[in-house]
Parts: sequence; C-alpha cells; structure tokens
Amino acid sequence: MYDTPYERFGMLGYQIWRAARLVVDTGIHSQGWTRQQAIDYFRQYTALPEREIATEIDRYITWPGQALSYYLGERAILEARARAEKALGEHFNIRAFHDVVLALGSVPLPTLQARIDRFIADQGRGPYPDME
Repeated sequence: MYDTPYERFGMLGYQIWRAARLVVDTGIHSQGWTRQQAIDYFRQYTALPEREIATEIDRYITWPGQALSYYLGERAILEARARAEKALGEHFNIRAFHDVVLALGSVPLPTLQARIDRFIADQGRGPYPDME
C-alpha cells in the first residue's frame, strides 16, 4: 500500500503518534502527569506541530481513556476479522465484513463480537444483497 519511502515515512509517523497517544493518556490519568509533561513527551516523540500537540493533549486531558479505547477497538476489529477469515476461508469477503462492522457504529465490544459471530454463521453475507 505504501509504495514510496515518503509514503512509508508518513505511515510510520502516524504509528508513532498513535503509540504516543497511549503513553500520554496513561501518563495523565494513571501516573499523574501534568499537561506540560504530556506536551514534552509529544514534542520529543512525534512530528506533530506545536499547535496540534497542545490541542491533542487538551483532548486527552478532558477525555480519559479515549486513546486506549480507540486502540482496543482497533485490536478487537482486527481479531474479529482474523476469526472470520479463518472460519469462512475462501468465502470471506472483506467488503461484506467492513459493511457489517461499519453498520454497527459505535458499540460495546461484546456487541461487535456477537455480530461477527452472526456474520460467520450467515456464511459471510453482508447487510447488502450485492455483498454475497
């Protein structure tokens, strides 16, 4: 997907940013970091502009666990996809899987798991007729 070194560099920069979010979210809400400590951490480990750093940090301060919940949700979706791919084999349709997940919106993880169980039981049929 990333054909050039520049594209790969951008992808890695975003991965670093996501990892730093986890550290900062935990630092602020579990370790008692100050706003300045969080800003300093982002400044040291990410390539975000100063103005964006302050905005990000303020968001993490006011929304405890947001970065962690985002990452846990990502992991749950990837695990559900792997489970569906294994169960459905050649019948796995990535478009149908994505349609099922996106149609749920923001839901608790057990709801996601139950919907993927149903997706597998339905032989990978998506919510739309052309996804079969």
